[in-house]
Order: sequence, then C-alpha cells, then structure tokens
Amino acid sequence: METSPKFQLLVGTTNPGKILEISAVIQDLPIQILTPKDLNITQDVEETGQSYRENALIKAKFYATASGLPTLGEDSGIVVDALASQLGVHTRRWGAGPLASDQEWLDHFMQVMTQYPDPADRTARFISHMTLIIDNQEHHFYGETNGQITHKVESPLYPGLPLSSVFLPDGFNQVYTALGEDQKNQISHRGKAIAQVKTFLQTYLNQND
Repeated sequence: METSPKFQLLVGTTNPGKILEISAVIQDLPIQILTPKDLNITQDVEETGQSYRENALIKAKFYATASGLPTLGEDSGIVVDALASQLGVHTRRWGAGPLASDQEWLDHFMQVMTQYPDPADRTARFISHMTLIIDNQEHHFYGETNGQITHKVESPLYPGLPLSSVFLPDGFNQVYTALGEDQKNQISHRGKAIAQVKTFLQTYLNQND
C-alpha cells in the first residue's frame, strides 16, 4: 500500500493556473503538494506590498501561519512598456478589476492596447517572485521573461492566467499557452522561479532524509 510523502508543501494561492504550473514542475519530488482549499483555508490575503517580493512574502507568511506547514507564496505580474506603471504588482487588480472574469479582464486589456499598434510600444516582461518559508526561514526566488503583446488573442484562455494567451516570449512564434507544458515551464517567468525552488527543495530533502 502506497503511503503519502512525509514532506508536505502548501502552495499558497487560490489561482488554479498558478497551482497547475507550480505543481507540474515539482510534482516528481517526494512531497505532498497541498492548496488552501485542501486545508479549508478560506480567508483572503490582502496584498498590500509595493513589490512582488513583498506580496510573495505576505502570502507565504499568511498561509504558513494558517497551516503550520512549509509554504510557498508567489506574486507575479506584467510590465507593459506602453502602460508604464499601470500594471506590475497591480496587474490582476488593474483595469476591469479582480472580480472580473478572465475573459472580461483580457477584453479590457486588449481594448486599451489598441491605442498602441506599434510593436515597439507592445514590448513587455513577465515577472515572478516566490518566497518559501520553511523551518521559520525565508528563501526568495525570482524569474523574468521578456516578450511582446500580440495584436489578438492567439490561443484559448488558461484559467487564472488570461495574459498567457497574448504574451509572445522573445525568440518564440507562439504565445505562452500555445507552447507545450514542458517548454513553457523552461522559459516562463514562473517556470524559472519554480525551477529554483525545486533545486532548493531537492537539496533540503536530501539533507533532512
């Protein structure tokens, strides 16, 4: 009879897309990946930080305190050069707002971007910061990917990550969601950050076996 891994990691997000992407990279480790829903944690986290690092830490601390488990917090967003500081850490709260559906949020974003038809104005970069709290210590990881916003939606929306359907990473001819899972995880902002987390966890588990 199979037993559950001794090590449990709480991925501190309710975003289904983020959970899937993070789990895909670390699922082959001997750990049990848990979500707030698995633990009946329903409280909202107020993201009051002024940077990705601050928000990732806020989430990690909140869920670590609520669960008593090693916890991974993540904050990410996009910087679109034409929109200056309008997005960034406020990405999902910008425009149509956090209560809008993925489709509504993306429709509003793409409408705003019609004001910037020149490719030079559509350059962008996705940023992800992850904070792992384990043994009461904080560990920070960072990933960034440069690209450009397409002029139309290039692939079906990925739950929780609408911008993945219109972000064309540099050097590729397909948007994030049109890439295969393995390929996307190798080049995406979140994939780069979680790969560093995976390396850290592999070392940690070996040292504490």
